Amino acid sequence: MASTPMDLDPPDASSPANGTPSTTLNITRTLGSNLPSTAAVTDVIASYKPNKLFKRSDFKDGRPQPFILSLDYDDPGELLMTSESDETIQIYKVRDGRHDKQLLSKKYGVKQAKFTRHSSSIVYASTKQNDAIRYLTTHDNAFIRYFEGHQDAVTCLAMHPGNDDFISCSKDNTVRLWNAATKNETGVLYLNTPYVAAFDPSGQVFAVGSPTSGSILLYDHRNFDKAPISEFDIIETCSPVTSDNLDQGWTKLEFANDGRSLLLATKGGGHFLLDSFTGSLKAYLRKPEGGSKRLAPGEKYEMNGNGPPGANLESSGDCCFTTDGRYVIGGTKNGIVIWDTLGQATGKVMDPIHVMEDERPAAVVAANPRFNFIATADQDLVFWLPDLHA
Repeated sequence: MASTPMDLDPPDASSPANGTPSTTLNITRTLGSNLPSTAAVTDVIASYKPNKLFKRSDFKDGRPQPFILSLDYDDPGELLMTSESDETIQIYKVRDGRHDKQLLSKKYGVKQAKFTRHSSSIVYASTKQNDAIRYLTTHDNAFIRYFEGHQDAVTCLAMHPGNDDFISCSKDNTVRLWNAATKNETGVLYLNTPYVAAFDPSGQVFAVGSPTSGSILLYDHRNFDKAPISEFDIIETCSPVTSDNLDQGWTKLEFANDGRSLLLATKGGGHFLLDSFTGSLKAYLRKPEGGSKRLAPGEKYEMNGNGPPGANLESSGDCCFTTDGRYVIGGTKNGIVIWDTLGQATGKVMDPIHVMEDERPAAVVAANPRFNFIATADQDLVFWLPDLHA
């Protein structure tokens, strides 16, 4: 692979590990002089390249470099947040391409950090002491409240697209509904292994995925205590195409922004693209390099010899939709791949239409909700921008 020029956040005094800004990144500089300030995703999807690299390898106390567990953007797309295995939260300014601040959660641990509707406040799941979800402001790292109720590890947080409601899934076999304005849950669902969940773009429907039952349940948000409005049998629907990860290894659920497709991500050899109304399989998105080394939410780490670094850690998912809902971006061991959901599938199996190589694995992937901008991470964080000069 030919080397790609990239800005590097150097491991010195300007490292994100100490919160000092480095060189800035003009988010429009690689879009090309002949490209308007707004461009359709389809016009730039084939030209993404790694553009900015953030490393946190300059520890002075001998600790190993942490792994990134989750990525999340605020609603305006101006900020990117990571939760990391060293019990820190890092926040980056997207337009400037620089680290903004570091938040510590050494007492409680941290994973699955999510912005609320307000860019200055976040919620995140704990990994130590108890299984509470914590709500804090980022400008002063002060807790607003704790959301207590789960009796085992939280596996997923899903934020409502239009208000302060959110959903949490847990290994205690419950799904809990919350509103950020009150510490008490607004509802509880008792389900078998409800490890992943997502709101649809309207916020009126949410989906819950249960890997051991091989099913996805859809609920009316306002009438969640009623029976599900739909139930998708993944084993029956998808077994004619593959037997891989039909009832295990589910890493993420995500609705496309047009509401027509539902992405069920797995740690195995591919992801399932479903019709969000009927549950039928649109395509099995085959990964060219096989499965992920990370655990799926709810999985236990079983040590068989010396596993690869980070193999005992979860991630928030190594694939996502682009903002137009047409493409799916997937992480690989060496960069990212792109599937076109409107493309041709052979026997319901779809291969990527683009491969963007990088020497760093992409165990976590997120697409910006406002800009043509992608972030990937494993231990290093990489910003990707379209480059029409290539």
